[in-house]
Amino acid sequence: MPLNIPNLLTWLRILLIPVFVTVFYLSDGTLNPHLKNLISTSVFLLAAITDWLDGYLARKLNQTSAFGAFLDPVADKLMIAAALIVLVKLGRADAVIAFIIIGREITISALREWMAKVGESKSVAVSMLGKIKTTFQMVAVFLLLYHDQLLGIDCQVIGALLLYLAALLTLWSMGYYLMLAMPQLKKSKI
Repeated sequence: MPLNIPNLLTWLRILLIPVFVTVFYLSDGTLNPHLKNLISTSVFLLAAITDWLDGYLARKLNQTSAFGAFLDPVADKLMIAAALIVLVKLGRADAVIAFIIIGREITISALREWMAKVGESKSVAVSMLGKIKTTFQMVAVFLLLYHDQLLGIDCQVIGALLLYLAALLTLWSMGYYLMLAMPQLKKSKI
C-alpha cells in the first residue's frame, strides 16, 4: 500500500465514519440535538470533500495506485451506508430507500469485481451517471443529517426529495451497468 496524500485522505474518510455516527449516540445532555446535527454534518462534509480531494490530488500529483483505486470506492460506500443507517435509525430516511441504495452499491461492487476477474473491468468503469447519482446522494445525506432549517430551507423536505431522486438514479445506473456487463454475462452463461 503506497503511503501518499491521496491514500491518507481516503483513510481519513474511513476514520471519520465512526466519528459522525458516534455523535448521534451521545446523550442530549452531553450534546444538544442541534449540535449533534451540526457536528455530524460538518464531519460528513469533511469526508465528502476528502472524496473529491483524494482523486484530484492523485491525478495532479501523479500518485494514482491500484490500492487507491480499490480503497476510494470502498470508503465512499462505507460512508454512504453508515450515513443511511443512521438516518433510518433517526427516522429521517425511509428504510426501503436506504436498502435500494446500499443494495445497489453491493451489487455493482460485486459486478465490478467479477468483471475484473474476467478481464472486462473497463466495460463497467464509473460513468457520468454514477457521478451524478453520488452527488445527489451526498447532498441528500448532508441535508438530512443537518435536519434543521438552513437559510429558510427545510433541510428534511429537500433532503428527502433528493434522496428519492438519488434512489431513482441508483436504480437507473444499476440497470446501465448491468446492461454494459450483459454481453460478458451471456458469454459466461451465468
